[in-house]
Amino acid sequence: MIEGHGDDLYRYKGKVAHNFSTNIISDRNHDGLLYELRRELPCIGSYPEPWPLSLENKLGGILGCSRENIVVTSGATDAVYRIALIHHGGRSAVCRPTFREYQDACALHDHSVSFFDAIEGVPEESDLVWLCNPNNPTGKTWDKRELLCLAERMPSAWIVVDQAYSDYSVVPVLTVEEALSHRNIILLSSLTKRYSVPGLRVGYLTASEEICEAIRSHGLPWAVSSPAISGASYLLDHSGDYPIRKEWLHAEIMRIAEGFREMGISTSETDCNFILCRLPEGRKASDLKEYLVAEKNILIRDASNFEGLGSGYFRVAAQDEAANDLLLKGIREWILG
Repeated sequence: MIEGHGDDLYRYKGKVAHNFSTNIISDRNHDGLLYELRRELPCIGSYPEPWPLSLENKLGGILGCSRENIVVTSGATDAVYRIALIHHGGRSAVCRPTFREYQDACALHDHSVSFFDAIEGVPEESDLVWLCNPNNPTGKTWDKRELLCLAERMPSAWIVVDQAYSDYSVVPVLTVEEALSHRNIILLSSLTKRYSVPGLRVGYLTASEEICEAIRSHGLPWAVSSPAISGASYLLDHSGDYPIRKEWLHAEIMRIAEGFREMGISTSETDCNFILCRLPEGRKASDLKEYLVAEKNILIRDASNFEGLGSGYFRVAAQDEAANDLLLKGIREWILG
């Protein structure tokens, strides 16, 4: 879903002052990171590590597991497509609605895909089960006990749990230790969301040594660039400079949801910083999106291209209080028209 993805700022050069289309904090201060990247720029004159072992070693120390249980990838999406490739022609189960790249990766590699709305609905014959936790676009977190029971119930399937937004969840998510206690769970993580660096393209997964070896062997050498490795290493060393006020963000998105409901806009339950919204019948998210960009310099996510959703759906993530107030005001004016 390259076309129609969120955070499509490149379409609106210079027009967007407040970006609600991405599920991350958009006003991070990256001065320290930028200084580090400039200092490391001479590294572009030579190849990076064929495999980002130095970063995997650092992550192993932080997470308390062996490097053999970690694979660093060029963003979490790289891992998604590798996993689908390994199971070429297999049977995948995908929750609905969710991050579209699971479905697209499965289509690319000739999977038969079935959709489910609850854990109980996962087909037993599945080779792969794809879950986003918290789920994008709804913001709802799966009960970790249900996920562990699913892994036990389907020991021959790979259970892919994408926890890219876990740092924003106000309820417990799977830990690395819990995931590694089951040989068939793959835990996806993203530095993009944790540190608000979508352009750096660094993610990683934790899983059993056997699964990690299979995923590692299906990656391309030099896939993670030297600047990405250096930048990721810096971020891991400076996590304290990147606080996430998840309780405050959740409270703000709940305030936004209340304001939306007063306008007749329905909203999803959420455990993190973003919500899925549905406009009143007859209203289109694409029209709202274009209005907000043109009139208010605000960008939202048109969510109509998620599986199972229609033209009235959009998604927003909480930003600072003043920007959130502008969002509410702008949408109220559009609704009242």
